[in-house]
Order: sequence, then structure tokens, then C-alpha cells
Amino acid sequence: MKFSFTTLLSLAALATTSLAAPFQARDVYSPKLLTPAVGTVWKVGSTQNITWDVSSPPAEITNRTGVIYLKKPSGLIDLKHPLAQGFDITSGRQEVTVPSVPSSKKYALVLMGDSGNDGPTFTIVQALDDNDADDFPDLEEEDEEEEESDE
Repeated sequence: MKFSFTTLLSLAALATTSLAAPFQARDVYSPKLLTPAVGTVWKVGSTQNITWDVSSPPAEITNRTGVIYLKKPSGLIDLKHPLAQGFDITSGRQEVTVPSVPSSKKYALVLMGDSGNDGPTFTIVQALDDNDADDFPDLEEEDEEEEESDE
């Protein structure tokens, strides 16, 4: 049996086309983080609730398994130490223990599922007493130093 080059090429194209999976549109779910909000203060070692808006999820969510990361003041996301993982992204809340990190007003959370999104910045302080973040002079100095370096 003899096949021409054109026939072989046509057969190869047909096989490739028939084996390719049909393209399916994916619904990406990236819910907005609600808490912690701007002005929130967390103390190291405390248990906190993180919440996000689940009012309008798509019909088909590609990845329902969520992960929450801490975004440090430097802007880097601590991928090695997730605050929570393995929860259903449509639950709308997750409880976490605040890790031992330096005090700063520049932390944020990143919620990952289908996609990732950052929440607003908030404060984490060392668990010294019942004072709020305004009573920590090192936090005020940190903000002033960053303003000076931006000029």
C-alpha cells in the first residue's frame, strides 16, 4: 500500500484533531476578602476569623479547595507557611491562628482557590497586653521611616 506525503499529512492532522479534547470555558472564582478589614489589629498567637464574599459563585468552580497565605510587609507572600489550606472556598470563612511575626501595619492576606486575590492591609502586633496598635511606638516609627524613604 502506497501513501503519498499529502495523504499521510492529512491523516496525521485528522488524528490530531480527533484526539484533542474539546475546549471548555472555565469559571474563575475570586471572592473578595471581607475580614480582616483596614484598621483590624491581630495579636500573635490569637485565633481569628477570615471571611470572604460568597454571594455570587459561578455555576462550575474549577478548584474548590482554598489556601490562605500571609502577605508580609515586604510584599512577599509566605508560600511555605499557609495560614490555612484544604477548606472549601465556598464556605466564606476560615479560622486561623496568627503566626509569630514582627509587628507591622502592612500585612495582608491572599486567598487562593481558582485564582488568588489580596485583601486590604491590616496590623499584626506581638501579644504583649491588651493595648491596640496605636500604643506600639515601633509601628509609628516604621510608617515614618517608609514615608521618608519614599521621598
